[in-house]
Amino acid sequence: MEFSSKLLQTAVDEVAQLPGIGRRTALRLVLHLMRQPLSQTLHLTSALQAMRENIIFCKNCHNISDSELCEICVNNNRSQDIVCVVEDIRDVMAIESTASFRGVYHVLGGKISPMDGVGPSDLKINTLVDKVRSGRIKELIFALSSTMEGDTTNFYIFKQIQDSKVIISTIARGISVGDELEYADEVTLGRSITNRIPFELSIKS
Repeated sequence: MEFSSKLLQTAVDEVAQLPGIGRRTALRLVLHLMRQPLSQTLHLTSALQAMRENIIFCKNCHNISDSELCEICVNNNRSQDIVCVVEDIRDVMAIESTASFRGVYHVLGGKISPMDGVGPSDLKINTLVDKVRSGRIKELIFALSSTMEGDTTNFYIFKQIQDSKVIISTIARGISVGDELEYADEVTLGRSITNRIPFELSIKS
């Protein structure tokens, strides 16, 4: 694809690096921005810059946040003793969209995957175990994807905390095996949270 402007080509090259965006789509997006008022483009670039420079991770649950504690963790209407364990922030957003869960979260930052070189020490598992051992948690809900890596991560955490008095449950298998949470429809995901089952039953089935 030939460009008459190096500036245009550079912009297209950068946008094309985004997931799911090919060069033709990148070109359409860049040309769209060129047709908009300059102020709109500057607002976009300013918002992106502010996000990259100022966004942080909640020190309690590791979700994205604008301050030390995220809005979910500081919400007094949430059950602080019911913790839903998820892989990443996209899963928090997916579950929140169902409006079926009123507890809080713990974001692991991934799942155990030896093939990808990801071990337990690479995830936020130690802080989760510390929470359980502190006695502040009544129930822990595993809400990782129904994949081999997700099941391995669930089982690893279960072995670390199985002697505690905390209730350990997992979302119901309304989510197809191999599916990622973020792609589940809201109704199915909501029912999976509501109809969660004891984790020990899931590993015996």
